[in-house]
Amino acid sequence: MSRRTRISLLAFFLSLGVAATVIGFLNLGTQPISTERTAFTVVDDANVKIDFQVVRDEPDRAAVCVVRARSGDGDEVGRKEVYVPPARDLSVRTTVIRTSKRPVTGEVFGCTYQVPEYLAPTPRPSG
Repeated sequence: MSRRTRISLLAFFLSLGVAATVIGFLNLGTQPISTERTAFTVVDDANVKIDFQVVRDEPDRAAVCVVRARSGDGDEVGRKEVYVPPARDLSVRTTVIRTSKRPVTGEVFGCTYQVPEYLAPTPRPSG
């Protein structure tokens, strides 16, 4: 094997290692918003109540979390966006998801700072 081939292979594998490290950090590194479901209650055949908490790296920013319900066969049977207003401390939220068939669990799918306009509270006129 020539010296040029060895250097090329070394450069390739080093690049591959750097790419894997970057991808791993982006996927597994510190998340700006972390959530944990603290409880869920199957209310009836068409509703599940989910309690969850949210911790943000920027507590002065509003966020939105997507919560969902699953049936016994694993299908997603309900989904809802929940507005999480800015808060200095841990935010605790509770919501009820209407479902298309009997739910067996509720979970937090994920959260983001990209709050859609239709969820953001509208300022009230003063006067």
